[in-house]
Amino acid sequence: MWRTLILVGLFMGLASLARAAEPAWQTCRGALGPDGPVLSDCRPLTGGIDPQGRELWIRATVTPPPDDRPRALHLFGIASSQAWLNGRSLGANGRPGATAQSEVPGHYQAALPIGETAWRPGANELVVRLSSFHGGLRLDHPVGAVVVAPWPLPSRIPLLAVTLVAAGALFAAAFGFGVIHVMRRTGSSLILAAIAAVAALQAVVESLRPLFAYPYPLHIWRVGTIWLLAAAFAVLLVSYVTGRFMPRARRGMIGVAVIAGAATALLPGFDQKTGWALLAGVALAIVAAAVGVRRRQPGARLTLAWLALFMGLAIAFPEWLVDLSYFLLAASLVLPLLMVEVVRLSREDRGREAALTRAADRPNRLTVASARGVELVPIPDILAVVGADDYVELRLIGGRRLLHTARLERLADQLPRGFQRIHRSVIVNLAHVQRLGRDGDRWRVQMREGPPLPVSRSRLSALREALDDDASGS
Repeated sequence: MWRTLILVGLFMGLASLARAAEPAWQTCRGALGPDGPVLSDCRPLTGGIDPQGRELWIRATVTPPPDDRPRALHLFGIASSQAWLNGRSLGANGRPGATAQSEVPGHYQAALPIGETAWRPGANELVVRLSSFHGGLRLDHPVGAVVVAPWPLPSRIPLLAVTLVAAGALFAAAFGFGVIHVMRRTGSSLILAAIAAVAALQAVVESLRPLFAYPYPLHIWRVGTIWLLAAAFAVLLVSYVTGRFMPRARRGMIGVAVIAGAATALLPGFDQKTGWALLAGVALAIVAAAVGVRRRQPGARLTLAWLALFMGLAIAFPEWLVDLSYFLLAASLVLPLLMVEVVRLSREDRGREAALTRAADRPNRLTVASARGVELVPIPDILAVVGADDYVELRLIGGRRLLHTARLERLADQLPRGFQRIHRSVIVNLAHVQRLGRDGDRWRVQMREGPPLPVSRSRLSALREALDDDASGS
């Protein structure tokens, strides 16, 4: 409960930042004269500010600020822009033009400072010229805001710091689950590694806007990447939760999640696409977790509580879902699961060590440690030992093969008399050698079972002597 209260308090504090209201704009016919912009045929602007594929002149009447704080014209959107206040140039963001060839793309977000002497008592005329010919995919809301507000804006460093800390934790979790997957080859660890990595990547991409002013043509790629990563997270979340609580319905639920994520492409605005892609995955996961609760499966209640928290915060604070709460919630999911997995593996390792200790006084058996656990293999059942990188493969009677986490050199000293090293990567049990023969210019031994094994020239004479001793002794 206290974690929920902390998150809610954080979101309410961030949401209390003051926002400047946009002025009432008019759209005009405009041209750039020697003394500034020349406007005509002005009429109220209906809908949003949309300069995509055209040059757009807009005008508004603004009042002087009530205090001496510095002001600037803040522009957020996929457009190049140029502005004047009372006929005085405030500057430009890129260079707007009537054609794609004449336009120089500006940044997605820009601030044009307004000097104190630019203001005059009473009404002030603000004119902005915009164009957007390089945005790529057409957006429903290409310009987020054109406002006069304090300069600089309130710092986004606290929000950015929280997001980047969450990204670092998610990357660490992705690495941890990746290591666990390499060690244990479990499907759940691979999915959790992917969940953490996808959320971490989205946090990094989401942080690009406050980190640096990027050219506006890159914005469509940025928001498109955010949407795709959110949809991938949703599908992975459904895969993980249904795999735990509804394994038989897993494929069907994943298919529904993919279709739901793809359907969000029809929604207007990338924030809506991203938010609904996440919520669709959470809703499907809630269904699977609820089934787990009904079946009284371990971990189902905690999973359902986390999913309900995700959905509740998304509904209560939708403006922070894509920017912050999603990353914190993702980290709060994978980090506890990683700690639980590490504890479980530690217990398994201690159990393996205990089994190895108990088996140490049984010389007629070889204690084999593998990814699946510890197994005692009767030494007479070993036909041969073949090196496999940092492991060895035990070839046993009956055609069975067992991978052992040991080095060939150590086994050569550990195995009893009757085992002979015939190659740098092969040890054979002489009791199971059927014959020694030549295959072209190479020597091989044929075992009683399985394919022939190579014999190196440097070990050929020692093998012949060992086989002769074995034959004479029998």
